Amino acid sequence: MLRHFPQINHNYSHHKRDYFIAVFTFVCVAICLLTDAHAPMEKQNALGVCGWVFLFGLLLGEKIDVRVQVGIAVIFATIGEHFASPYMGGYTYRFHNVPAYVPPGHGMVYLTAVALARSGFFMTYARQIATFVVSVCGIWSLWGISGIPDQGDAVGALLFCVFLAYLFKGRSPMVYLAAFFITTWLELIGTAVGTWKWAAIDPVLGWTQGNPPSGVAAWYCLVDAVALGGSAIVMSTVKCIQDGLNTAKSRKNTFQSAESE
Repeated sequence: MLRHFPQINHNYSHHKRDYFIAVFTFVCVAICLLTDAHAPMEKQNALGVCGWVFLFGLLLGEKIDVRVQVGIAVIFATIGEHFASPYMGGYTYRFHNVPAYVPPGHGMVYLTAVALARSGFFMTYARQIATFVVSVCGIWSLWGISGIPDQGDAVGALLFCVFLAYLFKGRSPMVYLAAFFITTWLELIGTAVGTWKWAAIDPVLGWTQGNPPSGVAAWYCLVDAVALGGSAIVMSTVKCIQDGLNTAKSRKNTFQSAESE
C-alpha cells in the first residue's frame, strides 16, 4: 500500500525556507492558542492582525500558484469555520465566534503542509512517515472507540477512514501527510487550553466525538484538496483570459497595420 508514496530521493535539495516556514508556524500556533486561552476579545483581534502580517510575509517568497492555493484555502476554510462552529455547533470557540486569527491561521497551516511536503526530509522518508502517521492515527482512533475514554470518538474513527482515502487515493498524499502533523499539533493545544471545544455528540451524525476527534486531519485535508484543485482551475482560467486578450490585441495590431498600408 505504501508504494503510493515516492521512492527515496537522495538528490532532492533540502531547502532551508521550507523548514523555516514549518518551525515558524508550529511556534506561532502554540503562542497564539496559549495566549488566546485567557485573552479578551481585543487581544484576540490583535492576534488576527499579527496572523495576516505573518501570512503575507511568508507568501512573499512563494510562486503565484502557491499564493493562489493559500488564498483559496483561506476562503474555503473560513466559510467552513462559520458553518461548522457558530451555525452547526460541531465545536465552539470561547466567545462563540470565529476568532480573527483563524482565517490567516488556516493560510499558514496550509502553507506549512505544502512546505513540509516538498521538503527534503519528507521526500526522502515519505514511506516511513506514512507508516508512522497511519499507525499513530489508527491507534488513536481505536482507542477512541474502545470504551476506555469517557468521551467516545466514533466520529474520529470515521474521519480516520476518510483520511486514509485522502492519503492513498488523493492527488497530493505528501501534503496530507504533512497536514496531519501541523493540524494534530494545533488541535491538541487548542482543545487542551480551552481555546475551543468539540461537541461530545456530533450535531449531524449524532455519534460520539472526541475532543478533538482522532481523524480530525481529514477536515484539513478537505481544505487542502479544494485549494489544490481550485488553484488549477483559477490558473487555467487566468491563462485563457490572458491568451484571449493577447489574441485580441494581436488582431487589433494586425488590423491597424493593414489600414495604415
